[in-house]
Amino acid sequence: MKRFQVAGIGNAIVDVLTRADDSFLDHMGIEKGIMQLVERPRAETLYGAMEDRVQAPGGSVANTLAGLGNLGLRTAFTGRVNDDALGRFYADAMEDIGTRFVNPPRGDGELPTSRCMIFVSPDGERSMNTYLGISAELGPDDVDEDVAANAEVVFLEGYLFDKDKGKDAFIRTARACRAAGGRAGIAISDPFCVERHREDFLSLIENELDYVIGNEAEIRALYQNDRLEDDLAAVAAICPLVVCTRSGDGVTILREGTRTDVAVDKIVPVDATGAGDQFAAGFLYGLVTGADMETAGRMGHAAAGEVISHMGPRPETALPELFRARGLI
Repeated sequence: MKRFQVAGIGNAIVDVLTRADDSFLDHMGIEKGIMQLVERPRAETLYGAMEDRVQAPGGSVANTLAGLGNLGLRTAFTGRVNDDALGRFYADAMEDIGTRFVNPPRGDGELPTSRCMIFVSPDGERSMNTYLGISAELGPDDVDEDVAANAEVVFLEGYLFDKDKGKDAFIRTARACRAAGGRAGIAISDPFCVERHREDFLSLIENELDYVIGNEAEIRALYQNDRLEDDLAAVAAICPLVVCTRSGDGVTILREGTRTDVAVDKIVPVDATGAGDQFAAGFLYGLVTGADMETAGRMGHAAAGEVISHMGPRPETALPELFRARGLI
């Protein structure tokens, strides 16, 4: 039995959340409903304007690992934080939820720990302003190949693909995992990142990965055909397992020539933050535990539905109980 069931690599970002109406967003020049990168002065301005802040360790893959920990899986996370107050908070918080934080906070005077200021509108929409800081410098030297080799599954975060060192870290992680008999995959994360690095993204998926998870916009960015069905077929031709979430229209899963469509219940979100991350948690739980694809898709939907019912990107209830109540386990 491997030491970890799922090991992730991604941005180690402290999420800072608050509620804000549209007039506040307009006043602060915040574009509603998107994630935009900000520089350090802008980050400090936005942080100072937040009232009733809720602080939590975040980052897309880290949030997924938190959901998997809630489900009782053994997890590890490779990320990069500074030895500052936020960095120590982040590392301790990940260990507290049962995820091994592979790399200790760095004390060599690099950039500050990353943070994301998230403004949640009354309709549940999230407007994210991310200062990447030290997290964006993650590279192959941060990868512990022993951790990757001792994971049944590794999960990569597409946001890190903008720098060559991030790409190299992904390849090193995937190869160490697969050489030891594990499976490697990625959350596409951002269609704009795909557009900037399409050839490299497709090469990674075809040559290094066993599965890919993305929403409709992210999947379509890979090939840019006129129809989603054509894009799905193209990705499935180079990757054994493709998972596409389509918001209220359900989930489509293509696994080695077999298609599974999973219907979902439409829910008005309190806060949409973390919906994709927790879908991935539920789906990966099903994948690791040997569930069929329809059940794995329903697990993903259930986990996503839980997280959008409250503020914050991580589950607040026991997901195993939720899964049992729905007949999933």
